[in-house]
Amino acid sequence: MKFYPMLVAAWIGVGCSLPAVAGQLQVLVPESAGSNPWDRGVRSHTRLRVLVVPNAAASTTSQFNTPATLRAVYNLPSTGGSGAIAIVDAYHYPTALADFNAFSSYFGMPKETSTVATAAGNQKFQVVYAPGYQPQSGGNFIASWNMEAALDIEYAHAMAPNAKIYLVEAASDSTSDLDYAVRVAATLTGVKEVSMSWGGSELSYEAMFYDPLFTASGVVYLASGGDSSDEMEYPAASPNVVSCGGTSVNRNTSGAFLSETGWNDTGCGPSVYEPRPSYQNGVASVVGTKRGVSDLSFDANPNTGVYVYDSTPLWGEAGWWILGGTSVASPSLAGVLNLAASSGNGFAANTAAEQARIYGNLGNARAFRDITSGTDGKFSCKAGYDFITGVGTPNGLVGK
Repeated sequence: MKFYPMLVAAWIGVGCSLPAVAGQLQVLVPESAGSNPWDRGVRSHTRLRVLVVPNAAASTTSQFNTPATLRAVYNLPSTGGSGAIAIVDAYHYPTALADFNAFSSYFGMPKETSTVATAAGNQKFQVVYAPGYQPQSGGNFIASWNMEAALDIEYAHAMAPNAKIYLVEAASDSTSDLDYAVRVAATLTGVKEVSMSWGGSELSYEAMFYDPLFTASGVVYLASGGDSSDEMEYPAASPNVVSCGGTSVNRNTSGAFLSETGWNDTGCGPSVYEPRPSYQNGVASVVGTKRGVSDLSFDANPNTGVYVYDSTPLWGEAGWWILGGTSVASPSLAGVLNLAASSGNGFAANTAAEQARIYGNLGNARAFRDITSGTDGKFSCKAGYDFITGVGTPNGLVGK
């Protein structure tokens, strides 16, 4: 049984002269469920679409987002952050350090000065092999995980430029390998947040066997809710994880921000098995007796997606891509929480303490933008808490 990254992609190209065309690329189809009863079931939430223009710099499409435009939407400073953020993904990403630096250079952010990706002394970016050896690389399937990793490391860095970013590479996309990588991530020096942009089906025994994975002291865990309308996933369903929903950032033709609405492909809803945690008692009228997903949200619609640089070829293409999905939300919100904690709020003792802050500021417009418009299957955005966007999207650094 395998996990799949949760992103939506459009290729922008780099350093080339390609016609501006729009079309479809193949959808990655998940493997059949395995026979191991201890593995969690999964579904693919990777929808890959291509929009080709000469390159990111030449694109005049105003609805797509950069680090600077997202900071403006969410009222965030362009510098800050401390400690470290760990990104957990599967397989080896050979060009991770080069791509991290290319993205950082293009958008004016700190670069990693070391030329050795795995060097323990790296200050801004380091690759960690969770199994103790370099995981497998190569081929389009693994390259899709590399693209996920590119998005994750670049946007965690974009939101908290002064925090160190670890890319923790699991040996494979199996449940056991990814879970082991999560354990490794929590032990790394300085780690305050762990981001997981992948997920699978809930299982009846998840509370007993899997929820304890996300309880390391001093670490806040975040996960993408999923990219399939009103169907949320695990580990986002765990009460020990901040579940990240999605929005659309709406702009006029000149690029000026107009509004933010709930994204209609956000994975969300009540958990099948997890009981309502105490921090959601104040929204019991919405979530009922079960844990509600989402908690927080961030731009995720691929039509308002983000620029990502990935030079590892996928389908023979490499360079700048527009990516969307709740895969954008999890690493970005990990960066936002790190930035807020570093600004004077202090780092939370664990996820439960972070959730207490978040829900304690429900309805506080100085902390969160309440998303009141948008539908997603049977769910709708509304004033206060809703499944699609949780308490809302970040507004500055208060209340986080």
